[in-house]
Amino acid sequence: MISEEKNIAEGFVDETKIEDGFYILKFQNEENQPQRITREIDSSYIQFHFCVKGDGKFLFNNSSYELPLKEEFSLLLYNPQRDLPLNLDLHPKSWLISLVISIKKFHSMFSQEANYIPFLSEENSDKKYYKDGDISPSMAIVLNQLMNFNLMPSIKSLYFKAKAYELLSLYFNRTGDNSVEQCPFLVDEENVMKIRRAKDIVIAHMAEPPSLQELSTEIGLSLKKLKEGFKQIYGDSVYSFLFDYKMEYARKLLDSGEFNVNEVGLKVGYSTASHFIAAFKKKFGTTPKKYVMSLALPNNS
Repeated sequence: MISEEKNIAEGFVDETKIEDGFYILKFQNEENQPQRITREIDSSYIQFHFCVKGDGKFLFNNSSYELPLKEEFSLLLYNPQRDLPLNLDLHPKSWLISLVISIKKFHSMFSQEANYIPFLSEENSDKKYYKDGDISPSMAIVLNQLMNFNLMPSIKSLYFKAKAYELLSLYFNRTGDNSVEQCPFLVDEENVMKIRRAKDIVIAHMAEPPSLQELSTEIGLSLKKLKEGFKQIYGDSVYSFLFDYKMEYARKLLDSGEFNVNEVGLKVGYSTASHFIAAFKKKFGTTPKKYVMSLALPNNS
């Protein structure tokens, strides 16, 4: 059983139910202080944690034992003998994606391959199992697509289900990483890091983003490789990705109630309110003012 989270400090938490007994949790701490996240997760669940950005640490036994999780590393946790509640300190500017799956559901996924997966074998079925490992380039693509989901909200559940299964397939892939055949560009870890840096740069300068040529020069990658690599990793062009990011950021600012529409527009790079209003409506189908007004309406149950 998974209970609701309790957070200390501002952060972004998103839970998507894939199927009964199968969840994707996204944790995003953009603050300058650590974020404590807690959830009750019982012993019938297997946990897969992937650190997309930054780092954090898992706390056990009333914080007497810690397991760190660094950027681009994963951690698998399973203990059928006792509950493993999620007690996570997510450090500033860190992103984490977790798959939480019931053992019953997990067995059904791998019924033909149970002997391959160590902790599903009969001799290990009642043993705890902790495993850490690095995140391959092909897994990183899926994780970034989940984190930067920018398709229609109506297909979110379907998209996340497909990506969750894809991520597990890559995690347990016995033949190694096939990204060499699928995308030669991404085999080069240095290029992958340059693309990630490009994403960080445009986000940091969202109000006045550099041109693509300036961006390619700054990261030391050709314009063609920048465009191809960014599309492959983040599923969209640089400026389409940035537009979606800016609108989501603007929505969160409006949610906070600390800024008016004009102030939010300026923060995300629109010098005139009319341009910001048009962009917001294009993304969300409503104006910022109407969106803010909807926040004040009582929930209809």
